[in-house]
Amino acid sequence: MKRLAVLALTLFALALPGTVAAQPAAAAQSDGQGAWTKAGPVEARIVSSVTGTGDLTSLPIGLEVRLEPGWKTYWRSPGDAGFAPRLDWSASQNLKEAGLSYPAPHRFSVLGFETAGYDTEVLFPIRATLAEPGKPLDLALSAELLVCSDICVPQSVKLTLGVPEGPATPGPSANDIARAQSLVPRLQEEGGASLLKIDSVRARGTLLEVEATVADTFVSPDLFVETDPPLAFSAPTTSFSDGDRRVRMTLQATDAPAGTELSGRVLTMTLVDGSRAVESRATAGTGRAAGPAGGLLAMLGVALLGGLILNLMPCVLPVLSLKLLSVVKHGGKAPAAVRAGFLASAAGIVTSFLLLATALVAVKAAGGAVGWGIQFQQPLFLTFMVVLVTLFAANLWGVFEIPLPRLLADRLGGEGLAGPFATGAFATLLATPCSAPFLGTAVGFALAGGTLDVYAIFAALGIGLALPYLLVAAVPRVAGLLPRPGRWMAVLRRVLGFALALTAVWLLSVLAVQMGEVAAATVALLMIGLVAALWAGRTLTGRRWVGPALASVLALAAFGLPAAVGPSAGAATTVTEASLRWVPFDEAAIRDHVSAGRTVLVDVTADWCITCQANKKLVIGRGTVAKRLDDPALVTMRADWTRPDETIARFLADHGRYGIPFNIVYGPGAPDGIALPELLSESAVLAALDVASRKP
Repeated sequence: MKRLAVLALTLFALALPGTVAAQPAAAAQSDGQGAWTKAGPVEARIVSSVTGTGDLTSLPIGLEVRLEPGWKTYWRSPGDAGFAPRLDWSASQNLKEAGLSYPAPHRFSVLGFETAGYDTEVLFPIRATLAEPGKPLDLALSAELLVCSDICVPQSVKLTLGVPEGPATPGPSANDIARAQSLVPRLQEEGGASLLKIDSVRARGTLLEVEATVADTFVSPDLFVETDPPLAFSAPTTSFSDGDRRVRMTLQATDAPAGTELSGRVLTMTLVDGSRAVESRATAGTGRAAGPAGGLLAMLGVALLGGLILNLMPCVLPVLSLKLLSVVKHGGKAPAAVRAGFLASAAGIVTSFLLLATALVAVKAAGGAVGWGIQFQQPLFLTFMVVLVTLFAANLWGVFEIPLPRLLADRLGGEGLAGPFATGAFATLLATPCSAPFLGTAVGFALAGGTLDVYAIFAALGIGLALPYLLVAAVPRVAGLLPRPGRWMAVLRRVLGFALALTAVWLLSVLAVQMGEVAAATVALLMIGLVAALWAGRTLTGRRWVGPALASVLALAAFGLPAAVGPSAGAATTVTEASLRWVPFDEAAIRDHVSAGRTVLVDVTADWCITCQANKKLVIGRGTVAKRLDDPALVTMRADWTRPDETIARFLADHGRYGIPFNIVYGPGAPDGIALPELLSESAVLAALDVASRKP
């Protein structure tokens, strides 16, 4: 309908008498400036940077256009309507070729129409190549311009300019032409733009998502997209982050034919921010943010499975231990009471996940960095987890019975529904820093999408984590099958305490990477002292407060250690023989390696990521894959995210990921990369390496 309306206006304009008439061209000037020629609301002339051809093979010239107030003309891709300038140089003498460049356009939004062009005035830089260098150049241009206000009127002007033989001295228009040339978008692929950069392009259906960065800050960025066959795009919606140095722009292809898919298309994108602009050609990758309903439904299943597996992660063990003991102690209860308690626990989990989703939506809207599992990058959080797990283990071993843990245990195992609800909420608190298979994929889909995606995915994660509680609630007699409390419970408590102690050891190993082995060993000694103080406190008749008091001092000392020591510069992952094949992550070097014909495998990992470690031991570090990685034509890059790293976080966000593990393969056959599944398999890795290594 938009194009029909514009066509009708254009036909009406062509029918108007005198719309294409132009005043006769004046004689050419010897100073490199042609005479102004007026046609309706537009006047134009040809100008040259030099007053003589000298021995130049090409001359910088320009087509200068002035428009009356309220009128505009169009860019090379006009948008919903219009057409670009049509230039005919056939009547010129000694002209071999005239290459027209377009300064960065402005956007005009009127009544739902999105067009791109220029108002007031514009100078189009032109590179005029001479057929015979050193000879005079006689330019004769017949230009057709579409100019629009309330109506659109095609105007034709005939322009001339003569550049004689003689020295190529700068003329009066030299600075104007140079200034116009500086407004032409630089090609990002040629390294011509040092400030603006388009980082990623993702698409799903007719929705396009582009992320870009700038060296200082964005002011009012705009994006113009061209594709073949041509499509019109809406004005972008923008979301800023990183102190306004990063912007995410979302555009919709309007009036696109049914079934249009932007993914895989080569797009030419012009990013404009004030007087600076950059142009880039890229192939749109598959985006996660704009997935169709089928994609969301499939990802809900992934989220449900990821939440269920999360029950097996170390962070959830403390609460599961308490809940298991609670079930055992209440064996033989009425089915209705069992069902109510477990439903309350499930409600606590789901409610907590929805609250977490609300917080992430708020942080994302404010432009902050969001992700899953990044709490493990903070030494203070790791220390808190070590202290908490140590206390739970000591309690299960029967080392201490002090009021606070006793009250907590009574609350979690109480007769009302508040206690089970708190158990579920506590499970979520301890589960959030853990990474599990499928969880990162689901969270990445949610955080790359809209508000509805975030809430839907996090609700599914909560239901997955709550599934064991829901299953018992559905069949409450299962709880009644457990034996009644007895001496065997003491053995169970010691076993669960030992499992928690192993969790504390694992947390200490991650802390060693963050702060160094000395700091981690100090925390470990403090925890041993804490357990010993609690045990000794039980033997002091009349002075039972001494043990808890000393334990509190030791716990505070452990909490103060990260603040006092800080991250250790030397706390790096131990270099083993297998790790010598890996080079540090360098995103800028990936393109250079691919251009040289090499294949690049990027492994984003962290010492606290259990799935990452499993991928290394079961797939990457052994068998056929390990042998393949020895190929000299294969570059293996390891991005270690054990500590906070903005470059790695941005790399993940560029690929729609907000959690790890993440592995991607680049090569001549896959310059935009092939993302591997979260749980690696030998066949998936080898297949991606084969595709990426193929020559185009």
